Amino acid sequence: MKIGKYSFGTGDRFAHQGEAQLKALIEAKDKGIEIVPVWNKSHREHTTVKSNPKETLQEALNAVRTLNFTGSFFVDADHININNVDEFIKPCNFFTIDVADYIGEEVDSKLIDNFVKRNKKYVGNLSIPGIEKHFKITDAALRDIAGKYLGAISEANNIFLHIAENKGINQFVAEISMDEVEEPQTPVELFFILSAIGDLNIPVQTIAPKFTGRFNKGVDYVGDTKLFKKEFEEDLMVIDFAVKEFGLPENLKLSVHSGSDKFSLYPIIGELIRKHDKGLHLKTAGTTWLEEVIGLALSGEEGLNIAKNIYTQGLERYDELTGPYATVIDIDKSKLPTPMEIAVYTSEKFANSLRHDPDHPDYNLHFRQLMHVSYKIAAEMGSKYTDALQKNKKIVGKQVFENIYQRHIQRVFNI
Repeated sequence: MKIGKYSFGTGDRFAHQGEAQLKALIEAKDKGIEIVPVWNKSHREHTTVKSNPKETLQEALNAVRTLNFTGSFFVDADHININNVDEFIKPCNFFTIDVADYIGEEVDSKLIDNFVKRNKKYVGNLSIPGIEKHFKITDAALRDIAGKYLGAISEANNIFLHIAENKGINQFVAEISMDEVEEPQTPVELFFILSAIGDLNIPVQTIAPKFTGRFNKGVDYVGDTKLFKKEFEEDLMVIDFAVKEFGLPENLKLSVHSGSDKFSLYPIIGELIRKHDKGLHLKTAGTTWLEEVIGLALSGEEGLNIAKNIYTQGLERYDELTGPYATVIDIDKSKLPTPMEIAVYTSEKFANSLRHDPDHPDYNLHFRQLMHVSYKIAAEMGSKYTDALQKNKKIVGKQVFENIYQRHIQRVFNI
């Protein structure tokens, strides 16, 4: 099983927006850009919403059937580990194997010795085609990289083999994720991570490293865009070289997690993948839920009250809701509207404050981030929330479509 050159992770917390999401990708195909849909949902999200992976698969099947979509599509077991992978094995055909927690785990010294021996030829000045500077590699550097990452790669292999044993080795796409950590992986580290992956013959098709800068949920990139551009381009060159050196799949590509709404990076990413004719996997998951709330706010008094209630409860339960996302949000609580202020928001004021339009005077990135992590409250509303989505399907779907097509696809692919 092989994934296409371009793919989008179209997560959907409540499994109601599959059609609107797919319509955006069909629109892109009509403009000459084929993007493979990957409906992704994590164990944490399923637990919070009290859903299961079979429902994500059903959402995808319903959207594909309704829109007569004939292209390939995937259902992603997002950020799984060995403890929760089993529930995903049957319904999913894409597995984001998250081994960030195993970075730095102690490994047998013999494994490190063997890794150093296998990569001995790179000691000295490592030259990677497409990168001007040479990287100085020492035995000590190899040992440091091995000590830091071999445990994580070993765990990735354990999970991969477990999936393959139960599903069949060619029946799914494997991604290895190391993005949910504080420190980014350098291009040199990525090269030797790929060496370790090659040693174990893991047929990884996408890899999600941690990039420089802040990739906060649902808001724009915070960091040095010039530095990101240099790093991203070097990573592309590293992958190109590693594929040849280590016998990795030819379609191996970078995956950008928390990729939703990284507007300042999209032109850079688009420019570089076109320049080097490379693929891309971009996760846009959490913004669909926010577009639902925007649609409800615009739908009338009932929907607006639901949206306001989610926010006010989110504010009351701030620590509970933000805690699990502490590494990927930055909220200044002093800039959050008070319950009294929210109470008098009009539909337009609420929507404009939440919608990611940095040029709009009402836009509030702190408000947006808190709403991003408050989907648990909507889940607790049960049918009250989902019935409202169904009742206002047209206006909600319009927000979802425009978000993915206009703010994401058009910016990345310049169409």
